[in-house]
Amino acid sequence: MQELFMLTDSVATSALIWAVVVVTIMYLGRDQARQSITTMARMVHNALRLAAFGARRAEDHLEARNREVLLAAGREAKERIVTREFERITATVARDLGRYPETQRTLTEAIQRIDEDHQSTAEVPPQVPGWSRAVKAVADAADKSDPSVRDVLESVHESMEKSQDRALAAYRDGSRERHRLLSRMMPRWRAIQGTLKRMEASVDSILERSRSIDRHMDEYRDILAGTDRAVQTLSTSALVQFAVSALVIAVAIGGAIINFSLIARPMAEMVGGTSYIGAFQTADIAALVIILVEISMGLFLMESLRITRLFPVISALPDRTRVYMVAFTLIILTTLASVEAGLAYMREILLQDELATASLLRGDAAGGAMTSEALWITTAAQMGMGFILPFALTFVAIPLETFVQTLRHVLGMAAILVLRLANLTLRICGQLVRQFGVLLQHLYDVVIFAPLWLDRRLAAAGARRAAREAERRAAAEDIDAELRRSAARRDGTGRDVADGFGGYGEAAV
Repeated sequence: MQELFMLTDSVATSALIWAVVVVTIMYLGRDQARQSITTMARMVHNALRLAAFGARRAEDHLEARNREVLLAAGREAKERIVTREFERITATVARDLGRYPETQRTLTEAIQRIDEDHQSTAEVPPQVPGWSRAVKAVADAADKSDPSVRDVLESVHESMEKSQDRALAAYRDGSRERHRLLSRMMPRWRAIQGTLKRMEASVDSILERSRSIDRHMDEYRDILAGTDRAVQTLSTSALVQFAVSALVIAVAIGGAIINFSLIARPMAEMVGGTSYIGAFQTADIAALVIILVEISMGLFLMESLRITRLFPVISALPDRTRVYMVAFTLIILTTLASVEAGLAYMREILLQDELATASLLRGDAAGGAMTSEALWITTAAQMGMGFILPFALTFVAIPLETFVQTLRHVLGMAAILVLRLANLTLRICGQLVRQFGVLLQHLYDVVIFAPLWLDRRLAAAGARRAAREAERRAAAEDIDAELRRSAARRDGTGRDVADGFGGYGEAAV
């Protein structure tokens, strides 16, 4: 192969000859090479631009679809909230304002009794008779030495004292009756005040719920109109709900792992620790199945209570069927929780047996006795965890529903971001390919710079020669034109002189 490229005995000479040949060939085919480079760069650039345009179209379509899904989810959630608010305000009106006629009748009767008592208290008690001063004046003016006058005055005095005592007793009885009526009015006033406060609280609650409904209806109208503000609010809310629900689900997964560790070991004693299904132990699979069944029962319980709506079929069941389903799932869940509590107790017993066996093997009998004294604490704790964790995992249905509903929007946003980055990357790559084609042309020119330099020099020299020839031809044409104009002027002057002489001769003849 090397001998094929050796044109002479000298390697440098052969290389120089080949370089000259290659440069000459490249120089001769420079136009075709440049066109090929330009065509290739344009083709790749157009392909990348087409791919970027496709990514942009996919991004727009996905963004529109994500917007529709977000608005639909927000509309459904807002409809549920508004429906619940109307149910609450209906219950409030039926509970509080439904007894309005009875309350009005009670208030009217209480006000009438208070008015009657008030009118009764307006009666003035009898006053002490006013003629006592007249009797006193007569007694002072009369002669007291007369026995008959003295007897009359004493009788009048006694009558006056008895009358005064009777009037005072009547006055006291009247005052006592007025105070009794006034004291009887106080509970009625308090009852009226309490009734009015309850009515005021009911009306305030209805007004507050009305303002809440108005706010929700404004948001609902924005969602129906598909405004950017509503979309942004729903998007932010979806992201927050997704993060919170993911955190709660992570906590629930941790609880499920703890629950699995509580029942995996006793399940191995029940089904056998040497039995395998594939690469997994049968005991682990059985424990996992129990936990999954508990979570499924929790989901069905929440669906039957209409707390979640993951399964529309369950929500659409009749109320009687749903009640039966609630009772059935609750019984199954309680049974499984009891089974887990028993398995947790069995786990603690197995652990204590192992500790006791290890203590006996070490010859430490006191350690086993001390361990058995506090056995009930750990046993009760593990049984309580085994019984409570299944019910705690029931509530994972609520964050799971939120997670599922918001996952579509979050995945859509992630896909939009990926498509946007792909669009930007493809456009940048297209521009880079285009500029790379220009760079290849410049590099091609660098390789054949010597012939190009000579070509340009020769072209410049030819251009200068052509310019000089053009200038020379232009100058010659200018001289010829000037000569023709001068000859024309001379010819015109001679013809005019000849014509003048000719006319003169004709006139003379």
